[in-house]
Amino acid sequence: MIFKKQHSMYESEHTKFIKELKGQLPGMEERQQAGRALLWDKAPLSLDEQARIKESRLRQNAYPYQAKV
Repeated sequence: MIFKKQHSMYESEHTKFIKELKGQLPGMEERQQAGRALLWDKAPLSLDEQARIKESRLRQNAYPYQAKV
């Protein structure tokens, strides 16, 4: 079980860097969460809204520069 003990104490360079960075920049996690909420965490769309978006999409050709024959 000595092997397990050595692994539990191991800390990668990346983990050390992140811990040091968080220590230097207080509030960094809150700013990260706010940025994520701004770009990714969005309210789900209603079925009516999804249908409207689907209907308003324009069909694109597979290769837009090909001459229409």
